[in-house]
Amino acid sequence: MSTVHIPFLQTGTLAVGGRLLREDDRSVQSHADRPSSLTRGHRACQGCAEALAARWVMDTAVDAADGKLIVANATGCLEVFSTLYPESAWKPPWIHSVFANAAAVATGIASSLHAQGKDDVRVLAQGGDGGTVDIGLAAVSGMFERNDDVLYVCYDNQGYMNTGVQRSSATPASARTATTPAVGHQPGAPVGQGKSMPKIAMAHEIPYVATATVADLRDLESKVRTAMSIHGARYLHVLVPCPLGWGASSAESIALSRAAVQSGIFAVIEARAGELTEVQRIRELAPVEDYLRPQQRFAHLFKPGGEDALDRWRQLAQANIRRYDLLGGTP
Repeated sequence: MSTVHIPFLQTGTLAVGGRLLREDDRSVQSHADRPSSLTRGHRACQGCAEALAARWVMDTAVDAADGKLIVANATGCLEVFSTLYPESAWKPPWIHSVFANAAAVATGIASSLHAQGKDDVRVLAQGGDGGTVDIGLAAVSGMFERNDDVLYVCYDNQGYMNTGVQRSSATPASARTATTPAVGHQPGAPVGQGKSMPKIAMAHEIPYVATATVADLRDLESKVRTAMSIHGARYLHVLVPCPLGWGASSAESIALSRAAVQSGIFAVIEARAGELTEVQRIRELAPVEDYLRPQQRFAHLFKPGGEDALDRWRQLAQANIRRYDLLGGTP
């Protein structure tokens, strides 16, 4: 059988073939013996960015911890689609907590391990924006304030998707949800409400805070590895488009994540002890419409009367660009 040489060259997407990298620079997912922490049998929707992000985060964390990892998971989409009784799609030791206390459960596990002298066993907590930014905020803040040795990962799909697409405090302004319908003078989620969990985490001055998306999985992996190399409280916030809740095609999750970054809507950053240390610059500035238009939850913005809301989105993007200097050299 003859062999064919396949060149792995840079493409118009700014991607590069993994085989051009040195062995020790390759992604954990590029190896034949890669771990598989979230396995077959889960019930995630087609195109679910949360499932992709969780698999990548967990595989990397397991690898960085040499397999010595315990996971606490808040109630939410991730827990529901991965552990339909009596089955589980998780391979690492995994415990389901209630909506509000994944961070507290993880703290208890870490404290117990430390009391037993098992500091080589690492602990990871994870939840959606509902279990993190809303219901679980007190437990997460307590974990930060005590500087507990836990990596907390929030998969932000900007709503309570598992229970019917209700608004959360991470739902962006003007977005249509089951509790903020696209009706009235100012349709969708109220303007001027909501929380930025990465900023809240930075305000606690914990050792490490970062944001990431599924549009750049190597960046996500790198940030998990960095977080796992540090002891103390760490926070990772991952934007994960939800085809069901966002009203987008299941094939567009990666494109939407990329558009959120390239338009300035979502800043990809790192911070240590409350100080911003790294910012991913925008490669080619995109209009906010590239992010908003494919999503049915924003369809009303492109009808008569939506002009003011669109302008507010442009202002939000510009504010992020200025705040984090996303274009480089921005005055």
